[in-house]
Amino acid sequence: MKSLVGFALLLVAAASASAQVSSHAPTGATKAATPPTSALQIGDRPVARVNGAVLTDRDLLREMMQIFPYAGQHGGFPKEQEASIRQGALQMIIFEELVFQDAVRRKLTVAPLEIKKAETEFKKQFGSPEEYRQYLKVEMGGSEQAVREKVTRSLLIEQVLKSDVQNRSAMTLADVRVYYDKNPARFQVPESYTFQSISILPPQHPSEAQKAEGLKRASEAWKQAQTTKTAEEFGLLAEKISEDDFRVNMGEHKTVEKDQLPPQVVKAFATMNAGQVSGLIQIEQAYTIIRLNAHTTAGKKSFAEVQGELRTELQKNKYEELRAGLDKRLRANAKVEVL
Repeated sequence: MKSLVGFALLLVAAASASAQVSSHAPTGATKAATPPTSALQIGDRPVARVNGAVLTDRDLLREMMQIFPYAGQHGGFPKEQEASIRQGALQMIIFEELVFQDAVRRKLTVAPLEIKKAETEFKKQFGSPEEYRQYLKVEMGGSEQAVREKVTRSLLIEQVLKSDVQNRSAMTLADVRVYYDKNPARFQVPESYTFQSISILPPQHPSEAQKAEGLKRASEAWKQAQTTKTAEEFGLLAEKISEDDFRVNMGEHKTVEKDQLPPQVVKAFATMNAGQVSGLIQIEQAYTIIRLNAHTTAGKKSFAEVQGELRTELQKNKYEELRAGLDKRLRANAKVEVL
């Protein structure tokens, strides 16, 4: 429940003792065990008015900390991100106020048992009864009824979002299949290789003697690489003797597309099976030994391979589209003032 989980005790230590109860229910804020710095101070100043309902800097800060929950530990928000965090938070609290007002207009209700259950879960977020009492005093003006109203408000917002956005954004496997069939190019995969390397690198402008020394060291490295039986053994050897940057990751290159590889390496791969170690490959004055771990041929990913992630992606996109549409519809006849 985004409107309730984690919102408790955001500014107990820093807030004024006589905080006014706003019409806006804070969303997903973070607990702050120590007083935030001045960058997070609040004064219950109005920041927006939505059809006459006032939203304050207290509401705004709660949402900013939902976006960047580490502000308490870091003494504020990153300077380069603070403006965008503030703008995003402002738009969110305005949106939620519009949704709440829409729920009221539609005469939506929440069952008393559901309110009681949500209120109980909310109170469990506090570390101790004393912590809750402090929150009640600072944030709610000592009023249990104010807590109940905020819980109810959050549940009403959630109810609208569930009916108008979440439920309508559900994608069936048939929907996902239609998208898959209509966008074949997206699921094409190029030929690629996953491999490890051991490289012996020359100095800049090597002399003939240095070239000979490099070849000698590379040949010794190749002999050692030939004795490895597993990717782990090859990787441990790479960590020990390789001179390229991949040595810190056991020589692992992850997956690289064929057209991004040097032709000498592609030529070597053409004669190798997974698990095999190449001969000594010279690329200019450097020498490389590669272990092929996997070869993926060019083709199209099957529907079974992509359906899970694709369904999640399409549902998320549909959710955001419907949410934006709801926001636009609610704003069309609303009076929203940013103060």
